[in-house]
Amino acid sequence: MALPNTEDTIVAIATPPGSGAIGVIRLSGPKSLRVADAIFQPTAGGLPSRLKANRVTYGRIIRDGETYDQALLLTFHHPKSYTGQDVVELHTHGGPAVLRGVLSLCLKQGARPAGPGEFTLRAFLSGKIDLIQAESVLGLVHAQTDQARRQASLGLSCILSGRIDEIQTRLTQVYGDIQASLDYPEEGVPPAIRDCPLSEISATLKELLATAKAGDLTRRGARLVLVGKPNAGKSSLLNALLGFDRSIVSEQPGTTRDYLEAPLDFDGLPVTAIDTAGIRSAGDEVEAVGVAASREIAAAADLTLLVLDRSVPVEAGDELLFEGLLGPATLIVANKGDLPAAWTALPWTGTQLTVSAWTGMGLEGLRRAVREVLLGGVSNTELWITVERHRVLLEDVLELIHRAREVPDDLAALDLELALQKLGEMTGRSEVAEETLEYIFSQFCVGK
Repeated sequence: MALPNTEDTIVAIATPPGSGAIGVIRLSGPKSLRVADAIFQPTAGGLPSRLKANRVTYGRIIRDGETYDQALLLTFHHPKSYTGQDVVELHTHGGPAVLRGVLSLCLKQGARPAGPGEFTLRAFLSGKIDLIQAESVLGLVHAQTDQARRQASLGLSCILSGRIDEIQTRLTQVYGDIQASLDYPEEGVPPAIRDCPLSEISATLKELLATAKAGDLTRRGARLVLVGKPNAGKSSLLNALLGFDRSIVSEQPGTTRDYLEAPLDFDGLPVTAIDTAGIRSAGDEVEAVGVAASREIAAAADLTLLVLDRSVPVEAGDELLFEGLLGPATLIVANKGDLPAAWTALPWTGTQLTVSAWTGMGLEGLRRAVREVLLGGVSNTELWITVERHRVLLEDVLELIHRAREVPDDLAALDLELALQKLGEMTGRSEVAEETLEYIFSQFCVGK
């Protein structure tokens, strides 16, 4: 599938489906102002195409000589617009019938329906934004937490593009020195000119890549699973973290026989917390299925909370009962810390925290520990790699640089040339395959 024509005029509803106070119809292309002249009449008179750009004008939408709706008109003349073309926005009432009717009027005047992300694609192809910024627009549209919004905003503000450009500039200098050495092989490239800069560039890339896990979890959300024996207080702990009763709490063992999901926000990190069936030697077939499901869910989780009742003694064989659940991705939570302790420490692996789901003791510490383990200690103020395509390209660049440090100059030049090309693919300053562009912009909504 080829990229769409970018020289015609496109139109789309730019607001979400459903009823609303305001709806937005957006046009971009050479006929945008002509379409506006045909369907919009300013209250002050005149034609939209003769109005000053970057102004808001009140008027009415006309259909068959009659008022179809009252609206606001915004016009942006090329090249000073989002897409680099003439752009028109009509702000109408937000009823679905109104929006569909105005869209139909635009189509009758020669505009065609825009595809997903086609406005932003035109902005990229016209040089208004680079590819990282385009993907950041998508990140802003889909941001569910303030941290996701912040990272997308940093990308849109060229912060990430600037870092990549700096790396590309430094790498270009090394590449140029190696190319010059090929013309004068008797001189070679001193380590201070080749190895030291490449080592510094590698360190910078590793710092960026160290944030990729945090960026990925912020974008897609983390899965946090609560496991433990019956009556350890898993459901009570989930309710305490949520701030309301979501899971059934009972003194009867085995109450939870299936898993239950609930959304949490750990300081900008979206988390799906999953309360599972208590792990024990199941009393019946239904409970056995629930216990097996608990183990499967925990195996696929980003982090497991092994919840233990600190007020009752640890039984012989408990470590075997929790076999496969202990490891670096597990936090041991000693619950019921408000009651007299039957034990204070365990010989098992994993970080141990004491909490009380009943009083709230230790919950903030648990939240901090969960976030730190999931994000690997990355701070909120850092620039994160949040797009999978960026991570893959940067890993490829890092591998090419490592290889360039181990091979003769002629082979090193080829590796660095490919590394520079991949950095250019990230920003879009080098040629990007049409398939890549199609994939990126197909993820956008229509109208953006």
